[in-house]
Amino acid sequence: MKITAAAISLLASTAVAFQPVSVPAKRNFQALQMSTALSQDELKKQVGYKAVDDYVKSGMVVGLGTGSTAYFAVERVGEKLKSGELKDIIAIPTSIRTKEQAESLGIPLVTLDTHSKLDVAIDGADEVDPELNLTKGGGGALFREKIVEIVSDKFIVIVDESKICDGLSSRFPR
Repeated sequence: MKITAAAISLLASTAVAFQPVSVPAKRNFQALQMSTALSQDELKKQVGYKAVDDYVKSGMVVGLGTGSTAYFAVERVGEKLKSGELKDIIAIPTSIRTKEQAESLGIPLVTLDTHSKLDVAIDGADEVDPELNLTKGGGGALFREKIVEIVSDKFIVIVDESKICDGLSSRFPR
């Protein structure tokens, strides 16, 4: 998958906290790097939380991705709804696992049958190359993830540094 003009990518690595990374001028997105020697789960949590903090606002219809990094974005939506910081959010999960997590956090859920236009979707990627091309599809929720991405005004991609690779398809059998 090639990142489109509407895509936003948050990248976690070991640089200065949340410093913009230089990216090719022809693309319209923001890449952020995060600092300190954090564990992989701590990095995933930081990018998941930052994506929600920066891009999810009250009243939105939100696509909730699937996977170990998207888990933290779902967690953050639930926290912000519970605290009252976010209101009137409805969400569309991309998998049964995400649906169950969102329900346990009190996130109101709908389907694409009733809400076919989303304000934002947040999901991870399996690989990101130096040109910021993506591979999605290492998991079983690919079809639902792709549909939710397509009908979203913004697609926020969140990854930790373990997903950065020299070339796509390096982690999947050919």
